[in-house]
Amino acid sequence: MSDSAMERGQGGAAPLPASYDMSEVRDWIALLKPRVMTLVVFTGLIGMLVAPGALSMHPVLAATAILCIAVASGAAGAINMWYDRDIDAVMRRTSRRPIPAGRIAPGAALAFGVWLSVASVTVMWLATNVAAATILALSIAFYVFVYTMWLKRRTPQNIVIGGAAGAFPPVIGWAAVTGDVTLVPILLFAIIFFWTPPHFWALALWAHDDYARAGVPMLPVSAGAKETRRQIVIYTVLLAPLGLVPWLAGFSGPAYAAVAALLGALFLRHAVAVLRDRQDEAGRSLTGDAPAKACFRFSLTYLFTIFAAVAVDRLVFSP
Repeated sequence: MSDSAMERGQGGAAPLPASYDMSEVRDWIALLKPRVMTLVVFTGLIGMLVAPGALSMHPVLAATAILCIAVASGAAGAINMWYDRDIDAVMRRTSRRPIPAGRIAPGAALAFGVWLSVASVTVMWLATNVAAATILALSIAFYVFVYTMWLKRRTPQNIVIGGAAGAFPPVIGWAAVTGDVTLVPILLFAIIFFWTPPHFWALALWAHDDYARAGVPMLPVSAGAKETRRQIVIYTVLLAPLGLVPWLAGFSGPAYAAVAALLGALFLRHAVAVLRDRQDEAGRSLTGDAPAKACFRFSLTYLFTIFAAVAVDRLVFSP
């Protein structure tokens, strides 16, 4: 008997070689954009939890639906990294991604993304219904073909229109439970849609040089920092009252309304701070972009908290 066989017989599987590490696994996970996936899964879960009949859905099917949303998000992220590998290579914050750094071959990343896309949509269809699977497929296609391949490199409105891709998860979660789409998931979609521009433009203000170097016409590059600051305020002004619409529509109660009103006011405060930040004549910050970074970070808090408030209000306070 060989030494390796003796090792397996005495202690189970043979030990991994000393040179083995998890770096390659981490690279494949990085292709899925796990930070983005976290937000996508959370909003998809909320859409599912607040849908009529959610608590009677079989937990295995519910978990499968959430897994499909996560995998579809990762699939779209992998295809995005494959397509954007040229601009990722020249941007400081993305140059160490697996493809531009040479750790994963572009063709392998594309195949990975396509395979996961097909698998996630197919499993969603088998586990839930055709409506959820169709919207899931639409969200992948929108992110890949509309945002990544068409809008991102052509127009400063890329994140406005393309933001719809990130707004689909609560609609998918709702449809996975009910098999249809009504006013409520559309309202949740709208909140994410109007949240996306101020969220992303706050990031773009302090990543301006990266986008300029890559030739991506994000709003600070194409229209300037001053106009970007103004647009952040405009979209936040639109978003703040929109957050109250679930209450006005009778879906949520006063507890949610109080949270939504407070969050909207705080977000607007951050947006105004970005507008009033000390700037040079071109609108570039003279304070190290601290207000823009604070606005970006709060925008994440805003979305997580307002969606959590929808679920808590619906599941705990509603009759």
